[in-house]
Amino acid sequence: MHEGSWGISHTRVPTESRPGHVALIAGFYEDVSAVAKGWKENPVEFDSLFNESKYTWSWGSPDILPMFAKGASGDHVYTYSYDAKREDFGTHDATKLDTWVFDNVKDFFHAARKNQSLFSKVNEEKIVFFLHLLGIDTNGHAHRPSSREYKDNIKKVDDGVKEIVSVFKQFYGNDGKTAFIFTSDHGMTDWGSHGAGHPSETLTPLVTWGAGIKYPEIVSADIAPLMASLIGVPFPLNSVGRLPVDYLNGTDHFKAESVFTNAVQILEQFKVKMAQKKEVTLPFLFTPFKFLSDSEQLNILRKARSYIKQGKFDEVVSLCEELIDLALKGLSYYHTYDRFFLGINVVIGFVGWTSYVSLLIIKSHSNLTRDVTKEVKKPSCLLLCSFGAIGILVAVFLLIQACPWTYYVYCLLPVPIWYAVLRQFQVIQDVVASLLTFPLSRFVGFLLVFTLGIEVLVLSFFYRCMLTAGLIAFAGWPFLTQLWTQAKITSLSWTFFSLLLAMFPLMPVVGREPDISLVMGAGLLVLLLSLFVVTSLIKRKNSLVKEELLVHLLQMLSTVLSMYVVHSTHSSLFKKQGLPLMNQIVSWATLGKQPVKLDGIMLHQKLFSFMSPIYLCYLLVAVLLGFH
Repeated sequence: MHEGSWGISHTRVPTESRPGHVALIAGFYEDVSAVAKGWKENPVEFDSLFNESKYTWSWGSPDILPMFAKGASGDHVYTYSYDAKREDFGTHDATKLDTWVFDNVKDFFHAARKNQSLFSKVNEEKIVFFLHLLGIDTNGHAHRPSSREYKDNIKKVDDGVKEIVSVFKQFYGNDGKTAFIFTSDHGMTDWGSHGAGHPSETLTPLVTWGAGIKYPEIVSADIAPLMASLIGVPFPLNSVGRLPVDYLNGTDHFKAESVFTNAVQILEQFKVKMAQKKEVTLPFLFTPFKFLSDSEQLNILRKARSYIKQGKFDEVVSLCEELIDLALKGLSYYHTYDRFFLGINVVIGFVGWTSYVSLLIIKSHSNLTRDVTKEVKKPSCLLLCSFGAIGILVAVFLLIQACPWTYYVYCLLPVPIWYAVLRQFQVIQDVVASLLTFPLSRFVGFLLVFTLGIEVLVLSFFYRCMLTAGLIAFAGWPFLTQLWTQAKITSLSWTFFSLLLAMFPLMPVVGREPDISLVMGAGLLVLLLSLFVVTSLIKRKNSLVKEELLVHLLQMLSTVLSMYVVHSTHSSLFKKQGLPLMNQIVSWATLGKQPVKLDGIMLHQKLFSFMSPIYLCYLLVAVLLGFH
């Protein structure tokens, strides 16, 4: 690279287009739940570089551009997007999406030479041109990053950027006043997916050149203040990005003033966040961020202004970066202020629900309790009133603090759950009494097995092979109990399927080519199980057999159709023929017409009748997982 700078931009999870673009252009990280709000609606109003600019012209996807035009004040943000139907992951090469952008940008500047009003606007200062190039992302999803289509698209973008730079230089007479920033909202895995936190998804390129550019590793939110500084507009109000001064090719005084402004802007956010939290928290419960008191803020700002007057610009940058670091930590502190409180309530709720389910299982399917056929005593009025009072106190506490409605869900849900648990007090007594009669060695053994199981589940989040170890242990469980002597076929079936499932975590998570062999194998397994159920039905002789048999045969037919859809879709997409309309019709028809027969049948038949529609959902969704 002969001019400019390059480096790496670190994005955050979720590595999706919406939060990625918000970080780039607005300079802050959306709450992860904002992804569920869709592309065309802002969950909250926020400031952005486009809004701060004099004019912004943008070209690209109809999913991305409206997000920033909708929230802009005034009508100075112009968007030009292609038809959404062009965004097809299954048909031909998606390079045409980027070609459309490049061609329209060139047409725009050609028209500006003949339109005096437009010519005047594009010659204003503090303007932004945003080119959203979706082709590489689309080809990555459809054909994988190792494909010829993906590499050809990169070359096309490289050539297109070269042409656009030439257009800008010709239009503005090579005046050297245009800054270029080339980056991405997220990365992509070898499998052609993104959304998680793997380095291939979070590390993105950053290339900058042109006016004001002097370098290298930053986070995506830092790009918004960098762009704002380059064109001389205020930093977006909601930006939490640090201005990367090493990228600026300006005087030391300019850098010092810019970093000072950046520090003040982030500090104001800290003050607002602190005031908001203090306003809705009871005085005796409020705990301020101790590392950035009011006196500390004034002291740092006073020193920074003094250093600027004295020309100690390096000291200003160092001091302001320290202030930014403290302010960002304070913002994080207040943003997660209620995390411990909410976490405690969530844990209490989950423990209560687990306890309640366990008590019901023990009550209905064990001999640890007394005769459950006796009439259950009515709940104590004192117990009901106590939990009612607790619920009212919690609701009043949340109301005083003006908490959002989600807090009521987290905090009030444990109340009825634990009321239901304590209603089973007799069962709890029986369980405790039974446990006290256990030999100490047996009790310790159960405790160790339980602890080991929890550890395996936790370790499986980091090491998939731990699931294999756990499933192998499950496979041997029947041989350690009386089940082996009482039901050998059931025990062998359990062992076989446990060992079969134990192989799955050892397989690669992703690959470079789609492989539907496991999906088709799962479909064949479902058909074999269906055949077993049908055989058991035929052996029975009563009036309900025909109706039940018809239900299971229809489910088997649906399974065959689902397998056909998976295979046909795989073949069609591989040949770049798109998703056949007939496959879509069959998929929705199969999914929406699943018969379930639950009355008058044996337990294993009832379970299979209930599980068959779920199997079909997995089969059909496997097409999506295999290609995106």
